[in-house]
Amino acid sequence: MTAQDDTLNKTLRILIVEDNPDVANMLNMLVSEWGEETQVAYDPPAALSLALKFRPHVVLLDIGLPKMHGYALARKLRETEWGRRMTIIAVTGWGQEADRQQSRAAGINHHLLKPVDPDVLHDLLATVPTEA
Repeated sequence: MTAQDDTLNKTLRILIVEDNPDVANMLNMLVSEWGEETQVAYDPPAALSLALKFRPHVVLLDIGLPKMHGYALARKLRETEWGRRMTIIAVTGWGQEADRQQSRAAGINHHLLKPVDPDVLHDLLATVPTEA
């Protein structure tokens, strides 16, 4: 993406859902440096509460979460009117084909493996619409 392209894009609201604070902080710093607005949740109940207020364009979602699996959280988010329009990107250590199929079935748009390639993530975020 060129600098000129960056000026045409609106800021994305990105919710990071990750139970490992180091990974959450790294993702937060990365996307914040790109000028995106971020919120971080360390578990699914906090993510649901934050999502209701924050209305993210994008959720960066770990799959192996405490209290509720990432697949179940994606389904819950998709049940809301605004949640149907958001982009959900799994950022996970689970990379088998069965994991990818479960992601698709749960309404997850993209499935990235940890550690995430910043260029791949940046390119994906560049395709996310900011308007419904």
